[in-house]
Amino acid sequence: MPSGPREIITPFRPIPLEVPEGMKPNEFFNSTENLADLALNNGLLVNPENLLLYRKALGHSNTFDTSIIYNTSKVILDPLARPVRRTQVPEPVRHVWNRMNGIIIDYMLEQYPDPTEALILAGEASLDATWPLTSPGVPSIRMLHNHFIVFPMADLRDAPLADPKNPNLTDGGQHSLFQAYMRDVYRAFFTRALDLRVLKPTADENARIELTGYPQGLPSWEIQGGADALKEVRFWKEYDAILQGFLDFYRTFFTQVSTRGAPMPEGVYFPEAVEEVLLFNNDFLRTAKKVRDRCITDARYAHAIRWQPAFKQIIYRNDDGKLIVTISQNSIGNAITELLGVVVKRVPDAEAYERFEPRLIEHLLAVRRRLIEADLGEGVATAYWGAE
Repeated sequence: MPSGPREIITPFRPIPLEVPEGMKPNEFFNSTENLADLALNNGLLVNPENLLLYRKALGHSNTFDTSIIYNTSKVILDPLARPVRRTQVPEPVRHVWNRMNGIIIDYMLEQYPDPTEALILAGEASLDATWPLTSPGVPSIRMLHNHFIVFPMADLRDAPLADPKNPNLTDGGQHSLFQAYMRDVYRAFFTRALDLRVLKPTADENARIELTGYPQGLPSWEIQGGADALKEVRFWKEYDAILQGFLDFYRTFFTQVSTRGAPMPEGVYFPEAVEEVLLFNNDFLRTAKKVRDRCITDARYAHAIRWQPAFKQIIYRNDDGKLIVTISQNSIGNAITELLGVVVKRVPDAEAYERFEPRLIEHLLAVRRRLIEADLGEGVATAYWGAE
């Protein structure tokens, strides 16, 4: 069977929401009104930390697909002021969120124990509005939320190969700016900056899903201890450190693109590594000059740049059953599944969706019970399920 990205079709039930006249859909989706509808029609569990577990109405998979959103829509009305990445979440909230993550991932691993039968991933992507809100690709809900997804491997094997030139698949590997010109300094920076004990760097071939050939060329780390490590605070601190290192690299690079010889950005997490590894590296600064020179003469290219940090960070299971962490420059705004070479084509088909719905909801309510038992929230009642 040839290795390559797969395109699968996922049916969904059309959402009965009317966008107010004069508003664009992504403007409405950022509103408190829309988030209220999300909770009322798809909410599963809520807690005092404003973390809402919900069913994905426009899901990636109908086998298992759920998200936790940090629902600040009623306490922060300005969408541009809401936390959009882990590092902006208050420590008490992040503590609860990490525990929820661990329980849900543990459930997925328990229900789908065989890596040859199910692809499992969990993670989050940047929601920074780094270009105008009306531009294509801008996130539809500007609030931090993560994803928990299971794809049957049989479905992926039966799916047709996706077009490798699909722009949503050009986020990593040879297509990425970081990987094409700064691969060595990128990885050297992570090595110098991070003190990792649970996470161990792993080779590309160990991280890659053989069926899809992805991820491509991204720094990856094996979670030593597997699922048990997710129950340790140390793992989640290191998971945060991966993101902090990425943010330092991204901010430093695009600061140099913006301004030749710019000083170190304020508030970096690893200033010594930034100074010693990045700001004294010829490849790093040569690439910044290359991008800066093109921005001056190519308006379309300059407009497409994500000047603020944009990323995707996931935990997934590889072919050998090991849990892997990877992070990618989210240069285009593509879906988190495409990091693993899975392109999802959503189609409105209520009848097809309803065939999957009972089993999907059974899983979601089962994992909700585990969260309630761990004192991580209370059930939400909707037209499809009760609060218990």
